[in-house]
Amino acid sequence: MPPTTTVPRVCLSVLLVLLTSLPALAQRYTAKQDGEVVRLEDRDSQTSIALLPGVGNVTFDMSVKGQKILRWPYASIDEFKAKPGLNGIPFLGPWANRLDEQAFYANGRKYNFDMELGNVRGAIPIHGFLTTSSQWQVVSLQADGQSARVTSRLEFYRNPLWMKQLPFAHVIEMTHTLREGVLQVTTRIQNLSTEPMPVAIGFHPYFTLTDSPRDAWTVAIGARTHYLLAANKVPTGETEPIEKVAPNPAAITLLDHDLDDVFGDLVRDADGRALTTVKGKQQQLEILLGPHYRAVVVYAPKPAPASPADRNFICVEPMAGITDAMNLTQKGLYKELQSIPAGGTWEESFWVRPKGF
Repeated sequence: MPPTTTVPRVCLSVLLVLLTSLPALAQRYTAKQDGEVVRLEDRDSQTSIALLPGVGNVTFDMSVKGQKILRWPYASIDEFKAKPGLNGIPFLGPWANRLDEQAFYANGRKYNFDMELGNVRGAIPIHGFLTTSSQWQVVSLQADGQSARVTSRLEFYRNPLWMKQLPFAHVIEMTHTLREGVLQVTTRIQNLSTEPMPVAIGFHPYFTLTDSPRDAWTVAIGARTHYLLAANKVPTGETEPIEKVAPNPAAITLLDHDLDDVFGDLVRDADGRALTTVKGKQQQLEILLGPHYRAVVVYAPKPAPASPADRNFICVEPMAGITDAMNLTQKGLYKELQSIPAGGTWEESFWVRPKGF
């Protein structure tokens, strides 16, 4: 028989420590909930995102190597909750941007808002009434070797005050996925009602770069068409080539532009995705929209002389349809309004890809 070998006890202890440490060392992605905040992290790319499901499911932070790429002018979560505003990546629903009256049209029928309820405001209602909803619920939080992800659910049909304003029973699920330093936001809407449901949702991300001020950024907008706006910033239905606004849409210098514009006829790649790029000195953000996002609003107001830092952002807004899509469709001025059949679903994603950090 061959001689037996005795492994020293100290070596066994070291071996056990190494073996038990391997899963932690190999864990690239993490997903965790700390109180009311959900955090997703990608260790290798040094990218993290943070969400507040209980306040509109808003993504309030996305950081790359310690550099923040979302505008968030609050000192604390409590300060934001006390007076929430549009910052980070807010969801806009059940419609995005403006309507031209206190009503909307669906399936040829007019639905007047009950203005006494207080959740729809203004002569030109804007951004729906879900941006700060506390009724989102986290239903899944996972991380593995491929990604970190969280899915939140909003059961619209359970709220009588919402159903009074938009009487289409539906459920919204939103999944944030962090993979290889890229954030993917997927929205899925299930129509539980007995009639087709119009889709007019969108997002209003506030992006920023830290290597240069807003006036030094250049933007490339992957669109062919620019929508003309009335004085109330609602599209008239008329369009013009994007070159009328920016002779070189692949390199729009923000120093020369004050943008709050609606673009359509998006330029698509082989996967049907449309690209808008924001570039600073070295930092760059690529915002890609899936094929069911039919328009993009770009909002980048010029800095105010008294407080230029307040305007150090650009909003690249994924839109299922142009501003006022439901009402313009009724007037015969818009042909791309999407709807979900009774019992059907609508699903689409957009992506945020940082580079040069």
